[in-house]
Amino acid sequence: MSTYGARSMTAPLRRVLVRPPQAGDGARWREYGWRSEPDFERAAAEHEALRGLLADAGAEVIVAEGEPANPDAIYAYDPLLVGDEGAVLLRPGKDGRLGEPEALVADLERAGIPVAARIEAPGTVEGGDTVWLDERTLLAGRGYRTNAAGVEQLAAAFPDAEVLSYDLPHWNGRGEVMHLMSLISPLDEDLALVYPRLAPVRLLELLEERGIETVEVPDGEFETMGPNVLALGPRKALALEGNDETRRRIEAAGVDVVTYRGDEISRKGDGGPTCLTRPLLRA
Repeated sequence: MSTYGARSMTAPLRRVLVRPPQAGDGARWREYGWRSEPDFERAAAEHEALRGLLADAGAEVIVAEGEPANPDAIYAYDPLLVGDEGAVLLRPGKDGRLGEPEALVADLERAGIPVAARIEAPGTVEGGDTVWLDERTLLAGRGYRTNAAGVEQLAAAFPDAEVLSYDLPHWNGRGEVMHLMSLISPLDEDLALVYPRLAPVRLLELLEERGIETVEVPDGEFETMGPNVLALGPRKALALEGNDETRRRIEAAGVDVVTYRGDEISRKGDGGPTCLTRPLLRA
């Protein structure tokens, strides 16, 4: 069996890359737009517990070094995608994150994953704006972090996939990230968690056309990352604790949910379980 390839959001998670908090990250929290300063020891403990949940779900957890002195580097989903040919290094739209993709190359090499392609300037793509609806359909959010040139390069990097682009809402502007995955998280081939009030109409129409049922995130849990849920496998999910109504609705749809504590690693930096993990292999 291959050791890499993740053109699915819901197939069983077999290998996953994470980048734990590092002692030098916290000094730059204001520069990176975090809500408050993370406590390193508590953040490290939360991340260790998260890694334990991933391992309990059957995933091999690859711990990366990544870029030092960068608090956003713990959000390992954003710098790359992993297809059948290897890793596609993305080019973040946030200036402070531009060094993250290349900083992961050595970690990828240790994990036996070649670099298959790179997004080059003037293109920008962040992983949070990419969603595999199925292995032949890649959705891309077009917003302040992912531009048209980047979407074109994504299509070139995955020539056998249909890349569909959707405009994202302005929300609170460039300073506060709005990714496509802020609005949708697949839970199974025929089920997705969605915040429809901000979701693009064409995206909602596509889900209906494909026969994909939706679970709606309540208004009160949108800004607490209710829509940000990681599928560990079909109808098995990892969610940030505290979004109780979203969890109830997911479970009512037949999904098994486990939660993690993310006061330091998620709430202060606005990054949920999908952000904290880069699937390397789903099969």
